[in-house]
Amino acid sequence: MSYFIRPATVEDVDEILRLVVALATYEKEPESVKATPELYRKNLFENPYAHTLLAISGTPDAPGKAVGMAMYFFNYSTWTGKPGIYLEDLFVDLEYRGKGVGKALFGELGKVAEEKDCGRIDWQVLKWNKPSIDFYEKSLGATAMSEWMGMRLQGSQIENLRKFRQ
Repeated sequence: MSYFIRPATVEDVDEILRLVVALATYEKEPESVKATPELYRKNLFENPYAHTLLAISGTPDAPGKAVGMAMYFFNYSTWTGKPGIYLEDLFVDLEYRGKGVGKALFGELGKVAEEKDCGRIDWQVLKWNKPSIDFYEKSLGATAMSEWMGMRLQGSQIENLRKFRQ
């Protein structure tokens, strides 16, 4: 199975959404996907808050469908004094797993990190997702951040922050 990695373009929004829904289904939360092609067009390409690398089946001369993706954005570390990358989502279609696609996506992400002089790449993984945890730790040499706990505010919780404005 041949594939290649390239940055996503605005023409890829439907494929990106398909992969995101597939990821959400794998994570047992397909109903949580609220994104639309219009939102991806606006927030990935018109006003790019995030970037996406796609793994495409076939070759650049004879491309097929998207079979994997890495969606990321830049953050900043006060401790390193450098920018970083936050990997929002990594997903590879089932039939392409174990074929090096995930490693290739991380390879391209590492290239971006080096080009931008990033101090680190961070991401989260669900605790029950043992195959992914094994891949990250054994294949990539990633370090689990077990002392940290993710936190989130969304919707009305963000609106609640209004009471703290001065």
